[in-house]
Amino acid sequence: MDLLPGRRRGRGIRQIGEGLGTLDREVFEAVAESPSPLLDAVMPPLTKAADHSKLWFAIAAGLAAFGSSSAKRGATRGVVSLALTSLLTNQVAKRVWKRERPSRLLVPLARQTRRHPTSNSLPSGHSASGAAFAVGVGLENPPLGLGLALLAGLVGMSRVATGAHYPGDVLAGFGIGAGIAVLGARVVPPIAEARMPGAEPLRVDTPARPDGEGVTLVINPASGSGTGARVLDEVREALPRAEIVELGENDDVVEVLRSAAQRAEVLGVGGGDGTVAAAAAVAVDAGVPLAVFP
Repeated sequence: MDLLPGRRRGRGIRQIGEGLGTLDREVFEAVAESPSPLLDAVMPPLTKAADHSKLWFAIAAGLAAFGSSSAKRGATRGVVSLALTSLLTNQVAKRVWKRERPSRLLVPLARQTRRHPTSNSLPSGHSASGAAFAVGVGLENPPLGLGLALLAGLVGMSRVATGAHYPGDVLAGFGIGAGIAVLGARVVPPIAEARMPGAEPLRVDTPARPDGEGVTLVINPASGSGTGARVLDEVREALPRAEIVELGENDDVVEVLRSAAQRAEVLGVGGGDGTVAAAAAVAVDAGVPLAVFP
């Protein structure tokens, strides 16, 4: 039995792991040693605000109080995802993956925080909580989720800049938090709000017709409990040159409208919703403007 291929494979995996670990430490050192007044001023307060998820709970409270319905649902989903992520990260993940915290000697004193965590470094709990909350909110309200994802990314960066975690710890935390939020969406799917399809109104240019010349009006005098007859009288007075076609009880409305549209420069209609809808379809087919007389 040849064990060499298996050994070579195992050795290759170990070498890849060692290489990634070396890269992780080098990136941390590059960030930690970079002199930047901006990092010194922004990163410590940001990482402190995210301690114990205070930042995310404050945002959730604001969304619940002043947000839209989707923002309120997102706040609830985000908080639940955060709670599950925090439990899994601190009680399971940090006990499974043993990794010491990075050395703070490389971090400028102005950038260090007073509180230095003593738990295992892998994964970053702050990053996991931030990702869980941002993705949870984003599942219900994508624009809000995008903004929160950027904020969660800055929190993750603050953990590296202040010397609390290696970059790999932050990436692992992001993966855990986002994964739990997505799995939560499989259990309780987000609510998809129905939206009416939007379209630009169809407008047809046509000259002014102050006396109704070229207008063929199809109207039902009996519609609207007699309102149609009143409209009919008003049209005869205001538009004396308009052609008026009165619908009878036995007339086929669509056929009458099609016949009127063939000789009309503007098709007019007066009647109920069904009559107006039929006239709209006929006008589109005939390519003539439609005038609705309520």
